[in-house]
Amino acid sequence: MNPIASKAESLAGVSVVVTRPATTAAVLVRAVQARGGTALRLPGLILRAPTNMLATAADLRSALAADIWIFASPSAVEFAWRVLPSLRIPRRLVVLAVGRGTARELAKREVAAIVPVSGDESSEGLLELGELANVKRKQIALVGAAGGRGLLVPELKRRGAHVEQIHVYRRAAAKLTQRQINAVANAELPIITLLSSGEALSNLVTALPEPVLEKLRSAPLVVSSARLTAIAKTAGFARVSVAESPAPNDLVARASALQLSLDRRVEAPASAKVKRGRTPPTRS
Repeated sequence: MNPIASKAESLAGVSVVVTRPATTAAVLVRAVQARGGTALRLPGLILRAPTNMLATAADLRSALAADIWIFASPSAVEFAWRVLPSLRIPRRLVVLAVGRGTARELAKREVAAIVPVSGDESSEGLLELGELANVKRKQIALVGAAGGRGLLVPELKRRGAHVEQIHVYRRAAAKLTQRQINAVANAELPIITLLSSGEALSNLVTALPEPVLEKLRSAPLVVSSARLTAIAKTAGFARVSVAESPAPNDLVARASALQLSLDRRVEAPASAKVKRGRTPPTRS
């Protein structure tokens, strides 16, 4: 790798706060470490299996008669097969994934999924797909968790679809350990936080001691979508930057670019001082 590229991609010396659930954070942590950053786990959410596994498994089996399945997240894929390990999705079914990460998880299970062509890995991106343009009287199974934004289901029903929501996992606020909190409190600057969930942010704002929260608020925050920008600013984060997508590599790439721009701002005044302090050459 050439020196210019390596510097542009580097997070060396940067503390990077990873707010994803412990069960899904590993890939993002490795992406941070691959660029030389120090990953600090600070989960805003914990993911749990449904309270009634047998009933949820029955819902999955019943939904095999539907026309379209929508997987709302990579975790939805993982938990669906955890709930029903023998799950086999017929080829006649149209399978949609909210983003590339979800599609990759499905591909591991030999299921081909359609993703938003716009690159908008959100409910809005899904709703732009041609497969959801004419869904009158279609049976759609939405596989995910309870809660969320509540945008997809009302719009699909407005378009005339019959929607069944199958909650294959539950989200809850993570119980942070003192060790996790101390790691962030004692982390050296610069520090950058990565965020892909408004619910996770809300939980962290509630759970963190004020000095730690203020430390993160005063530092850059990389979010996975433009929608999260307003949520973050309302929560007191002023330095918000949007990644291309929620994919780990995109979040980390945005953090790297952000840190490079900050480094250049620091270097520029120092360079100007050196130039101003130079002694002009003497004439003979």
